[in-house]
Amino acid sequence: MSHTKKTPLHWEARIVRDPKICGGEPVFKGTRVTLRTVLASLAEGDSLEQILSSFPALQQDDVKAAIAFAAASAEEDLPVSAVPNVQ
Repeated sequence: MSHTKKTPLHWEARIVRDPKICGGEPVFKGTRVTLRTVLASLAEGDSLEQILSSFPALQQDDVKAAIAFAAASAEEDLPVSAVPNVQ
């Protein structure tokens, strides 16, 4: 199995905030689908296919952007010492 470094997904190009859309909640560009909705679907165990079926305005890269956003947020919000050591 080869491990190639992938280009990081820039979620900033896909997730926007506009006070006129959904009260300023982060949404996917060109839609009214909120970031919170997609992250909740992922947390509930929905597959990529299920999410795309439920929200036809989204593309696969939108869901990946939601995951990248969550990862970036966790990286900023969690101090390194808060992560337990696994032994």
